[in-house]
Amino acid sequence: MKPWIVLGRARTPDGTELTLTCHASEYVITADHYSLMSSRAHGSEDALAVLGCRRARTLARPCVLIGGLGMGFTLRAALDVLPAEALVVVAELVPEVVEWNRGPLGAAADYPLKDHRVRVEERDVAVTIASGKAAFDAILLDVDNGPAAMATASNARLYDRGGLARVRASLRPGGILAVWSSRDESQFERTLCAAGFEIRREHVHARTNKRGARHTIFVASSIGAAE
Repeated sequence: MKPWIVLGRARTPDGTELTLTCHASEYVITADHYSLMSSRAHGSEDALAVLGCRRARTLARPCVLIGGLGMGFTLRAALDVLPAEALVVVAELVPEVVEWNRGPLGAAADYPLKDHRVRVEERDVAVTIASGKAAFDAILLDVDNGPAAMATASNARLYDRGGLARVRASLRPGGILAVWSSRDESQFERTLCAAGFEIRREHVHARTNKRGARHTIFVASSIGAAE
């Protein structure tokens, strides 16, 4: 049996240790030894992009923000559906994650960081959101483990009412917020509604073969916004 090989380590600003490991053709990123993501189970990350970009893909020059690079699968799925003149801004808090995607992880998602439509910002996605009023046609958030922040405690501010108000302000008319979550979060659903969003939940398989666990994608649009 082939051993698991450690390819890289990093720490989040809160001190959580992230580790990139490889076994045969599978890559796994863990947070303090808890599995965050695997290259064999990215169906829900793909779905986040497809659902969140449903409107943006119809525009000539959409601008999409992805919060959390992960293994690059959400970015790849977004690029696959967006037009040639799109701009996709990726905000990633941990620089090593960007380097992993430029290095050993690149082939897993077909090197999305090489696409000319991509701009990487190595900073907290909350900073990018706060700096762009009416800037984005879609915002896709796959930060931490969803609204129940796990790897970085400060990520919780993205999902409270104030954070969601800033998200709403950064969306263009008709813009869509899509949020990945490992499970249903009734409190988060109520907070979305209180922040002025209409929402629907989509339950999607973690694996691309439609098997195994299901995750939740919250798809939200501003109440009264033009579709």
